[in-house]
Amino acid sequence: MKGRGALPLLALLLVAAFLASLAFGELRLSPMQVLEALFGRGDELARTVVWDFRLPRTLVGLAAGTALAASGTVMQAFFRNPLADPGLLGVSSGGALGAVAVLALGPSLGLAAASLWTLPVASVVGAFAATGAVMVLAERGASTERLLLSGVALNALLGAGTSFLLTVTAGHFEVNAQILFWLMGGLENRSWEHVWMGVPVIALGCALLLPLGRGLNLLSLGEQSAQSLGVDVHRLRRKLIVLATVLTALATATGGIIGFVGLVVPHVLRLAWGPDHRRLLPAAMLGGGTFLLACDLVTRLFPIGLRLGVVTAVVGGPFFLWLLRRPR
Repeated sequence: MKGRGALPLLALLLVAAFLASLAFGELRLSPMQVLEALFGRGDELARTVVWDFRLPRTLVGLAAGTALAASGTVMQAFFRNPLADPGLLGVSSGGALGAVAVLALGPSLGLAAASLWTLPVASVVGAFAATGAVMVLAERGASTERLLLSGVALNALLGAGTSFLLTVTAGHFEVNAQILFWLMGGLENRSWEHVWMGVPVIALGCALLLPLGRGLNLLSLGEQSAQSLGVDVHRLRRKLIVLATVLTALATATGGIIGFVGLVVPHVLRLAWGPDHRRLLPAAMLGGGTFLLACDLVTRLFPIGLRLGVVTAVVGGPFFLWLLRRPR
């Protein structure tokens, strides 16, 4: 895995997960049926299932997994801590509060059903507001320690706000169910509108991150070491925070709260690949998309009410505990 052949291997795994995501579901399709449908040929039913239902869901899942893994890689380098994840600065909690506010208060304000874009836009606004608040709270010195502590405090506050809204809607079963399903993450009922609202910007954000691999390597050595080697640390840190926020916010806006992807994938690939972010970033992007598509496939193969966020937590929780038990 440490050689140059790892990226092609990860790409092959991603292609396999992509095709499997299109093939499996209530109606199972053969690989040939999937390929024919993608090229507009073959059975009309297969074409409808692939293009109208499964392809949007697959593309959103691929983009969300890529975004979360890339953001997790950035956060782990930024804080020089392998246990860091995309939600550390309150991005996920802010996005959750924004979306929950629309679901809870939207019907009375005429917002929830106004547009398909209302909930994702509210989620993105909440995510950016949370990150902005962390930056303001940590502005004095803007050290990573101050950012970390501000993020922890704000996460607790935003979580309390979300819990309050859940309490307020306790008597409204339908609204409460929508909130709970969204908080547990999922790719059900994704449409082409969800693809257009998230995938292009996520692709652009990942493209802007890739050239920053060398800067991440130097930042991992410490701010003073990076500064002495010619890195504009202040500018690089702000750029990384903005890109990580955009990626996490859009992943949250289109797929709900999906935990552990940004923690598990970068760390596993770092153990297998090494810490060079020039290779780790593209590897994490490929691995994140593959991992999330595989987890989503589990929710479809075992349709017993499993949510995507539950599956990623079942995988990521034990891995997190294993990390804590490691001596380093």
